[in-house]
Amino acid sequence: MNALCLTAPERFEMVSLPEHSGPGVGEALVAVRHVGICGTDLSGYRGKMPFIQYPRILGHELAVQVLALGSDVTHLKVGDFCAVEPYLNCGHCQPCELGRTNCCESLQVLGVHVDGGMRERLLLPAAKLHPGNGLSLKSLALVETLAIGCHAVNRASVTKNEDILIIGAGPIGLTVLIFSKLAGARITVLEKNEMRCRTVRSLYPEVRVIHECPDTPMAHAVFDATGNADSMSQAFRFAHFGGRVIYVGITAEPVRLDDALFHRRELTLFASRNAVASDFTRILALMAVGEVEVKPWITHECLLEELSSAMPTWLHPESGLIKAVVTVSETSR
Repeated sequence: MNALCLTAPERFEMVSLPEHSGPGVGEALVAVRHVGICGTDLSGYRGKMPFIQYPRILGHELAVQVLALGSDVTHLKVGDFCAVEPYLNCGHCQPCELGRTNCCESLQVLGVHVDGGMRERLLLPAAKLHPGNGLSLKSLALVETLAIGCHAVNRASVTKNEDILIIGAGPIGLTVLIFSKLAGARITVLEKNEMRCRTVRSLYPEVRVIHECPDTPMAHAVFDATGNADSMSQAFRFAHFGGRVIYVGITAEPVRLDDALFHRRELTLFASRNAVASDFTRILALMAVGEVEVKPWITHECLLEELSSAMPTWLHPESGLIKAVVTVSETSR
């Protein structure tokens, strides 16, 4: 079968892989229909994602169709369209036993630590497939992105009428916005990129958008979705006394902490990593009733064989990229 492999930074090659054997116990063989492109993929392409080693088949935001099932799998049927929970956890370490599978001690993420979905077919643990029959296949490819924001808002226990500040209006910041909005919070977005500001104003006119913050407490919960160490360090300045700061983005750089401010306001700092199965279930239910809609986010599309020429153009700020979706294989649906 065909697969697109990132053999080195900025170098894709189409390769031929052996076909999978039939699914074993607890497994499902799926056809990959669409792959969403996220910041991890873009960073991996540029050689700036420390967790990606080359060669690597990217792709963790996946919409798939079930081709065959292991004999013991009962929650799926052949032909089902599914979103994929791409976090392969061990199931027996302490976090897994506590239900915190998103931070398994030996976690492997498809397309990051192990080869992902930029290929025609994939063999997966059936438990990682979440049916979304009746939903747009391209929307299914964005469920994992939504799960990041869903999990972060859950971590912060956002409640109605709280003031929320979201720093960064990229795709992850937008997912935090959606679930803060569903929680009934009052939302302010801090973003310096005018194109992204216009996107937020257009899609979410009730949300306040600003280019800079006064150096004063303004939010019960501050979400930093930039992955920028300087921004993450400054986020504490904007949290109310007794407030929370949530790091949704990640950086390899050290983050400075103003300990006097942190203690004086008795702030709580949360890391938010990946998502859990219940986040996927909730998102699919919300999409089914129209409470979550992500089609306007999809600004760029291409076929798998076109990605090597399309990806460099998406890196330019003037491209207006919010989310790109790659079609791997078509379906008659």
